[in-house]
Amino acid sequence: MKLLTGLFAVIAVLFAPAAQALEGRIINLKVETKNVAGPVDVAVYLPAGYDAKRAQAYPLIIQLHGGGGSSAAMTGMAETLEAGIKAGLVPASVSVMPSAGRSFYMDYRDGSQKWETFVVGDLLAWMRAGYNVPKGREGTLITGISMGGMGSLRIAFKHPDKFQAVASMEPGIEPALAFKDVKLRDRFWRDDALLQSIYGKPVDEAYWAANNPATIANTNPESLVGLGIYLEAGDQDMFFLHHGTEFLHRVLFDKGLSHEYRLVKGAEHVGPSIAPRFLDALTFLGRVLNPPSNWTEAPGVKQTREAVNGYKRAAGYPVKEPDGRRLRTE
Repeated sequence: MKLLTGLFAVIAVLFAPAAQALEGRIINLKVETKNVAGPVDVAVYLPAGYDAKRAQAYPLIIQLHGGGGSSAAMTGMAETLEAGIKAGLVPASVSVMPSAGRSFYMDYRDGSQKWETFVVGDLLAWMRAGYNVPKGREGTLITGISMGGMGSLRIAFKHPDKFQAVASMEPGIEPALAFKDVKLRDRFWRDDALLQSIYGKPVDEAYWAANNPATIANTNPESLVGLGIYLEAGDQDMFFLHHGTEFLHRVLFDKGLSHEYRLVKGAEHVGPSIAPRFLDALTFLGRVLNPPSNWTEAPGVKQTREAVNGYKRAAGYPVKEPDGRRLRTE
């Protein structure tokens, strides 16, 4: 386990792209809380020209770092965010990243730490009180990498009333609906002591399932209708996280939940692929915030669909109109 602890420290450094000079600025602060051992270090990114009195609030992007990382990862990620803003892929946005160690962003089973409650309660309220960001669900987004990918999914899936969209990169999730079905391949880097410190000793399997994104989607898919969902993983992931990501994708697909999924060819868990992949995730968030013209209703598309619907009717196949919130799985 000492070897893995050291490995995660190295990975935390390798996640973020190398930082360059920003036109916006990063402010390092502390958030007081009673939900975890506080105060919590946070990094806040303000875009160039940030105006605290602007009539239109800036979108808020909560970023969750990977296991063993800290808010220092914002330094590199802000460069990519700023590049996306300059390219017009995402609106000028405020972003915040808390330091959470290797907590899984979980409310621990024994109540000793409540990281999920911190994020959706203390952190969100603190950002809304101090910065010109939305006061409600619209324009409030969450994203994360690895452990942060898992945390962002769980938090958004459990609180879809608080987030307009989630963009999860290489989430640390397992391809299972029940803890008993988790294989060694998918947990070799998480020992029993870590899991039991979070989920109870022995692991409370019902509590694990209640906090597993795939189980949440499988059990209560209706709650996720309308939530923007983006999933991705590299097909060479050293932790095999593409298996869990693919599993969740198939659960979402089978439940008819519209989402975007990418299995990135040749991409590893760390390294030079992270920055362009994060830009892709930001581009998705940009499309959620500023939807392109209705692709399904464009003149050429609509005419073609009507012609195809004629073939369906002639064959006796039922015709249903598209719904951007649900997949056409019939």
